[in-house]
Amino acid sequence: MAKKKKEPETTETEILESETSEVSETEKLQDQLLRTIAEYDNYRKRTARERMELESDISAKVVGGFLPAVDNLERALQAECKDENYKKGIELIYSSFLETLKKYGVEEITETDFDPALHQAVQHVESDELESGKVAEVFQKGYKIGNKVIRFAMVSIVK
Repeated sequence: MAKKKKEPETTETEILESETSEVSETEKLQDQLLRTIAEYDNYRKRTARERMELESDISAKVVGGFLPAVDNLERALQAECKDENYKKGIELIYSSFLETLKKYGVEEITETDFDPALHQAVQHVESDELESGKVAEVFQKGYKIGNKVIRFAMVSIVK
């Protein structure tokens, strides 16, 4: 007769230890999964925010490149012209330019109180008509998209 091999008996403590280590490993893996999901979510939000900031910077740079053309059109409108059709054409181009800028959220800086976040003071003047700290004259218009300044308004301010 062949001898039967005795199988080792597992005790209750060994079973409990085995189950505890399996639960502990499951909890570790679950924690690792939750952390990875949270990390990915943060990455997604951060890249979306960076993309929006980059789009805003690119828009401001492109629009800033067109502002000298707008200035030149304004100067052309102020100049004397004998040909009314020519002047009307310049007016149409200028208004079309302004409409396009407005469509993309570009606004002219129109504040009359001096604000160093919006204005660049290039001259101080004295005035009996205006209060101190007010914009007396605008030499070059300023523009902004939302809260981002594309070009500061060059102004003279009252002392």
